[in-house]
Amino acid sequence: MFAYQKTNRYFAQIGDGLEELGGEELASLGAREVKPVFRGISFEAERAVLYRINYCSRLCTRILAPLLRFDCHSDRYLYRTARNLPWEELLPLGATFAVGATVAHSRISHSQFAALRLKDAVVDRLRELRGKRPDVDRREPDLQLNLHIENNVATIALDTSGGSLHRRGYRLQAVEAPMQETLAAAIIRLSGWDGERPLVDPMCGSGTLLAEAHMHACRIPAGSLRGRFGCERLPDFDPALWQAVKGEADRAVRTLPAGLVSGSDMDKDAVAAARANLAALPGGGRVHLAVRRFEELPGIANAVIVCNPPYGLRLKKGEEMGGFMQALGDFLKRRCTGSTAFLYLGRRELVKSVGLRPAWKKPLKNGGLDGLLVKYELY
Repeated sequence: MFAYQKTNRYFAQIGDGLEELGGEELASLGAREVKPVFRGISFEAERAVLYRINYCSRLCTRILAPLLRFDCHSDRYLYRTARNLPWEELLPLGATFAVGATVAHSRISHSQFAALRLKDAVVDRLRELRGKRPDVDRREPDLQLNLHIENNVATIALDTSGGSLHRRGYRLQAVEAPMQETLAAAIIRLSGWDGERPLVDPMCGSGTLLAEAHMHACRIPAGSLRGRFGCERLPDFDPALWQAVKGEADRAVRTLPAGLVSGSDMDKDAVAAARANLAALPGGGRVHLAVRRFEELPGIANAVIVCNPPYGLRLKKGEEMGGFMQALGDFLKRRCTGSTAFLYLGRRELVKSVGLRPAWKKPLKNGGLDGLLVKYELY
């Protein structure tokens, strides 16, 4: 038996700063013994719950099923131990695989070398058993393996998500610096938006915040457009249970009320991208979009405003970022009374330029950007 089969424990990778929020989501999906740890969240789950988390989680990046955990002080011991695992139970003839690795504070200090040794172990065992080596496919592998070595303790795990869960499948077009889907989902969750008030994004870009708000309001499973999942490669995968879990989630989908979610942007290409992306989602065409600068809007009263200002990447030529943010702050203060605004600022120093007193600030990373989500109550 593999380690996860003995313990029913799994590991969720999640963005920095989202551990508490992710733990709440995992618990709501049925996980038990949820414990935020370094670089993610450890939790216990029965098979149906594991399937539900992969299909429905909006915040987690990957769900890993540990296969083996062992002391590892050399690459030779890593190879010998990994070669003894029954890879034939996980990798059918003709299937491809890939290995990702991270290392920290260990004698094996190079992650690519660690991944290579694990890859060699898998290949050599299967070549000996079958007379043919399996192929490596780094882009779309049938089986994704994860190796983590920390303080000379190695964990080999199977990626039950089959690639990052932030790839929802609706992003058909993009503009510069698109927001990651999991971060957008976290912003919607942190806003506390419950669908009782309209939600508006006046700088929608390619529509990621709007798409995540639409999926949240309509209860569309985050993985509904994904073609395959890594859990289908587990040796104890139950196809009937998987279909039952997906069917239960799909039946909860509801229609978006007209006018509940809307957005605009000054860039017509961005709005076209947003329209195409939203059209990929069930009922996404009900999200109203317009090509318009925020200053041209009649005002946004008694609504939830979410936006990711362009922080210099999509401003008009010669437009200064500080002045742009000050104009945005003036717009919020004078023409958005009764609303609550949540701005994700990719550069933290822009907070001062808004000219409004924040209700709170929360650090959130978006790829390489060390950004900040700021809440403003607009009385």
